[in-house]
Amino acid sequence: MKLTVFASGSTGNCALLQGSGVSVLLDAGISARRIRTALAESGVSAPDGIFITHEHSDHTKGLSVLLKQLPVRVYAPETVAGHLRRSLPGALSMLVEDLPVEEPMAVGAMTVTAFPTPHDTPQSVGYRLAADGTVFALATDTGCVTNTMLRYLTGADAVLIEANHDVAMLKAGPYPASLKKRILAPTGHLSNGECTWLASVLAQRGTGTVILGHISRENNIPGLALRTVRRGLEGTCARICLAPELGRLEVSIEPCCV
Repeated sequence: MKLTVFASGSTGNCALLQGSGVSVLLDAGISARRIRTALAESGVSAPDGIFITHEHSDHTKGLSVLLKQLPVRVYAPETVAGHLRRSLPGALSMLVEDLPVEEPMAVGAMTVTAFPTPHDTPQSVGYRLAADGTVFALATDTGCVTNTMLRYLTGADAVLIEANHDVAMLKAGPYPASLKKRILAPTGHLSNGECTWLASVLAQRGTGTVILGHISRENNIPGLALRTVRRGLEGTCARICLAPELGRLEVSIEPCCV
């Protein structure tokens, strides 16, 4: 499989996964123009489906315009799908389908499974996708690591997880106390330290590629996140890379190193 991250951060999130002749878009939180340009650069005229993790605008704001240009099926868990249907105009709402959580779904030769993640929204999920004999899993916007989340991430050949903030930077930063509390809550976002623990556990269980995403512009530094998590991966064969807030990251997903 091949993963191409178009954007990852609080200003927008969107990625393309290609495998077994199938292309799926994961979130649509950047402009439709940027998405279509990025798709064209990846040789994709239209994805075979769009999978949404949750309703926050940095994961959905490009969807309405994109669907006017590319009438592609959109899949999301029930509560998220309901929100999307209410927010999309007219016939576009008919493109949205409920996606059962923790039940595998086939998109051509690719298998997609949504799993619950803890975030401050009515419903939020991550995704585990399998094709070409490899597995990719995505879980950002999660304030803690649950047993269910860990189960679906474990054994993935590559994962995209968040190293959202450095706790010291967040506490000393300009955010109001209420927002700091929200970010630090079990339904907020993972810190560099929490991400390091998760990445280490996954690498010890065979994950070969760890991609760090959703890095805060105000409360983290990409190099700091990279150094912190890299230390936790010492002694494993996992490689680590950063998903940029702006720009493009292409990752070839290979079988696990164990």
